[in-house]
Amino acid sequence: MMKSLIILEGETTSSGGGGTMMLLMMAAIFAVMYFFMIRPQQKKQKQIMQMRNSLQKGDKIITAGGIYGVIIEMKENYVLVEIDKDVKIRVDRSTIFKDTSDIQSLQK
Repeated sequence: MMKSLIILEGETTSSGGGGTMMLLMMAAIFAVMYFFMIRPQQKKQKQIMQMRNSLQKGDKIITAGGIYGVIIEMKENYVLVEIDKDVKIRVDRSTIFKDTSDIQSLQK
C-alpha cells in the first residue's frame, strides 16, 4: 500500500510542465479571438458613432427599421425625419445606421 502512494506522488510531480503549455494555448486562443472578432467589431462601432455625430439637416438616412428619410431637425437624443411629403417621424438617434448620401453619389 505504501508503494502505491509513492508512485502516485511521483507521477503528479512530473506532469507539472503541461500546465504552462495549457496557459500558453489559452493565451493564444484569446489573442486570435481578439484580433478576429472583438477588434473589428469595436472598429465598426466607432465608425458608426462618427457617422451619427457628423449628421446634419438635409442628410438622407436609413434607420434600423429600414425607413428611408431626410433629416429635418436634430436634437440631442432624437432626429425628426421626413419620410414623405408632410409625413414626419421622430426616431432615436441610435437607430440611424446608414447615411445614403455617399451611396447615391457612387451610383450617378
